[in-house]
Amino acid sequence: MANDSTIHEFILLGFDVQQQTRFLLLGFFSILYMLTLAENITIITVVFLDNHLAQLPMYILLSNFSWMEMCYVTTTVPRMLSDLVSPHGIISFHGCFLQFYFFFSLGTTEFFFLSAMAMDRYLAICHPLRYPQLMTQHSCYALVRTCWIVGFLWFPIPVILISKLSFCGPNIIDHFLCDPGPILSLACPPLGNGPFILQIFLYALILSNVFFVFLSYGIVILNLIKYSNETSRRKAFSTISFHIMVVTLFYGPVARMYLIPGGENHSVVTMTVTVFYTAITPFLNPLIYCLRNDQVKEALGRLLKRKETFLRRK
Repeated sequence: MANDSTIHEFILLGFDVQQQTRFLLLGFFSILYMLTLAENITIITVVFLDNHLAQLPMYILLSNFSWMEMCYVTTTVPRMLSDLVSPHGIISFHGCFLQFYFFFSLGTTEFFFLSAMAMDRYLAICHPLRYPQLMTQHSCYALVRTCWIVGFLWFPIPVILISKLSFCGPNIIDHFLCDPGPILSLACPPLGNGPFILQIFLYALILSNVFFVFLSYGIVILNLIKYSNETSRRKAFSTISFHIMVVTLFYGPVARMYLIPGGENHSVVTMTVTVFYTAITPFLNPLIYCLRNDQVKEALGRLLKRKETFLRRK
């Protein structure tokens, strides 16, 4: 990522608040980060150790989704906590673009995992007889690999093009992370094709996945209304309502930031929205997706009973 700039580091301004508020934010985000890690580690452990859940495609996807969420919050929150403790906010040029790349790549992977889980629910509910043949363990793991690979291959070109721009003026980023909007505002003209290509990749990613997810759940809902009895309909609606809630919590703020014109122009609004989808949503997702799921609760109960039996024998 060599470029012609005279800037070798950026300064992240972060939250423009008083010292007392800074300490409150530090405590809040520290607890939130630790709880997010604990929730996702619990889900991964339960799925891995429970023989039944480990064979179900839905939970294979969810355990990988939990691992992705842990990586996703770790790209931004520890750096944010560090800047709250020592508000200098200096980050190297390469460090900034590495954060930009990993943050967007993991976010892209989340988009594809949400689409994969929507497809899994569509096949399970609309094609129950063919579901075991269509969604085998082998095909599920192939789907997981595809989500990771495509997620990390989606944004290298825009990131490299933006990194090659000339940054010859101020180096202060009015944000707590290296987001493309604030970075591009520091670049000296001409900007070339980098910003335009970035927008093409963003629009293609967001619109295609949103369309696929809501089409899948729309077909599922229509299928349930037409063909299922009240008991199975209630159970299926309970499952997909949680999925739709997670999708909405993630897609809403991301669309507000990157699809609406001027979405990144107001620093206070930008940071508030970014905090929501970088820290709040990853904390809420495990609670919505798994920890309120009866199968996960039963598996967790079996795991605790096994541990209790093991301790008694010792």
